[in-house]
Amino acid sequence: MNSKERIMTALHKGKPDRLPAAVHQWQPYHLQKYMGGISALEACEQCGLDAQIQYFESMGQFWVKEADYTKFSTPQWRDDVVFVKNDPDDRVVHHTITTPGGVLTYKTAGDSKTTWLTEYLIKHDDDVDLIDKYMPVPSLSLPPITKTHDAIGDRGILRGFVWGDQVGCWQHAACLFDINELILRAIDMPDWVHSLMKALLKKKLRFVESMKGAKFDLIETGGGAASSTVISPTLFKEFCLPYDKQIHDALHDLGFLVTYHTCGGTAGIEDLIVANGCDASETCAPRSVGGNQEPWELAAKIAGRVALIGGVDQHNVVTDGSRELIEQTVRKLFETVGRDGGYVCALSDHFFETPVRNLKWFADAARNCVY
Repeated sequence: MNSKERIMTALHKGKPDRLPAAVHQWQPYHLQKYMGGISALEACEQCGLDAQIQYFESMGQFWVKEADYTKFSTPQWRDDVVFVKNDPDDRVVHHTITTPGGVLTYKTAGDSKTTWLTEYLIKHDDDVDLIDKYMPVPSLSLPPITKTHDAIGDRGILRGFVWGDQVGCWQHAACLFDINELILRAIDMPDWVHSLMKALLKKKLRFVESMKGAKFDLIETGGGAASSTVISPTLFKEFCLPYDKQIHDALHDLGFLVTYHTCGGTAGIEDLIVANGCDASETCAPRSVGGNQEPWELAAKIAGRVALIGGVDQHNVVTDGSRELIEQTVRKLFETVGRDGGYVCALSDHFFETPVRNLKWFADAARNCVY
């Protein structure tokens, strides 16, 4: 099998020729510092990995470092940006959004590895009305997606996204309003939280309509703010499940496979993940890297109903571990999580200071796990 066939077989819960091995997402920082500035696809080839290439299109998301925010302004949502600091290792950006109903502000900071929020957009209860009425919904441009998909060919798959700072409605809301306050509001003011979820859902479903015909092999949804390391199964059932299900149904209507991202916090929500209609669950992060159960514990409850992606501790095992530890980890995941197929063995999340040789050891270890 080639890499595309191998991954797609696993995503359809089948047994490929051998264990697929991939990274969750190759960060530009690592590509520049350790890989000589080559592309993520070239890096996968160089390391012997099955490529999962994540397609990103800048659409005003707060975490896009060099976004042209004026491109996403409209007469009813004018985003005026001030770069307080524009040093790649010390970036500070202030946003003032002017709408017919009022003004919103938010702030971000960042470095060469990532971007984070320092001030949230929502500060008053009625700010939700401004989001609902005026926040614009971009449309996806299909030709660049087709070009990227065709360039990948049989070397792997192309993964896409649904517009937003995060894909899931709850997860997106946590980028607009402090997660601690959002949890308290979910308990004390559930109707207000549902109004925010509905406003975001309406916009995401409108974006999904623009995805028709896009040559994506897999769409990632969800986000870490809905993991059970952050919220309870009760909150997940009320504020995530019904909205995720509608997004997944809309994606399935267009023929897309869906993978649901929870950053490893899955204990207690396994059946709810299945119920939301996703085709795969990721990132199966082990306890050593922030998950709340081991990948094989999750597999015992959920495997066979959805495919699984992830499971490898990218820091303690692949970045800092010996070749023997990497091989032992991959073999155990193969024998426990992937023994019946339906599994893409992948790093659980982002990596930054990982030696290239260790990534090659990871790929070699998976190549030796033959069905």
